Amino acid sequence: MRRDSQPPPETEVSGSNAWKSAGSRLGDRQPASAGFHATQPDDSIVRRSAAFDSVAQSYDRDFTHTALGRALRERAWRRLVHRFPPGSRVLELNCGTGEDAAYLAARAVSVLATDRSEGMLAVARRKTAGLPVEVARLDLSLPALPPSTLTLPPFDGAFSNFAGLNCIADLRRLACSLAEWLKPGASVIFVVMGPICLWEIAWYLFHLRPGRAFWRFSRFGALARIGGQIVRVYCPWAGELSRTCAPEFRVTRLAGLGVALPPSLMAGVM
Repeated sequence: MRRDSQPPPETEVSGSNAWKSAGSRLGDRQPASAGFHATQPDDSIVRRSAAFDSVAQSYDRDFTHTALGRALRERAWRRLVHRFPPGSRVLELNCGTGEDAAYLAARAVSVLATDRSEGMLAVARRKTAGLPVEVARLDLSLPALPPSTLTLPPFDGAFSNFAGLNCIADLRRLACSLAEWLKPGASVIFVVMGPICLWEIAWYLFHLRPGRAFWRFSRFGALARIGGQIVRVYCPWAGELSRTCAPEFRVTRLAGLGVALPPSLMAGVM
């Protein structure tokens, strides 16, 4: 596969006590509609949707508006506005309550904000009303992007903030789809939890829970309780994610976001 003659897309990855990187897509871009299809959700997908539906109304109070949430999001915003100048048209994956989409849209960036959770999307629609934001359902576990209700690609860039991708087992399939959905030279920013979080390890060891202290190290993911539902969460190493995104993307930047800050589970006590 040859490298596109135009500047390749970049992918940055980061999150609370995590890391971020940037990558470049290789090879020719496929037709824009190639990656879009829908399938029946399985029980695990339904549980994940229900989990985030149940916390949608309280998410901003419990994380976004806390001191920790604001500190982490402001750092992420600096990268977003650096990569996505006014006039850009970007795809947001796992948009949650639409906080990032609203921030970018207020700065003349057009956003297609997507999430699997209808509860989160309802909050995002209210928050972004009157802004250049389209809100639509996209389940990355499928992936499914209904063409009849969405503005089709190619996009100038894409991003996923605050660990939404940690709930996706097959990131290889996502990388292939993104290579089809983006323009050559587009930037992609991922915010992903990595396996090392010293605050979290110390917290659980102090509370005599050594098994939980190292849950992020499991290659097969670990079970987490979100809104009364049990979901599986994955914490890939930086090198692992880089290999998963190749050859469509080549990592060009890797950086920490909040590596000296406590994890979001401690947001309520900060």
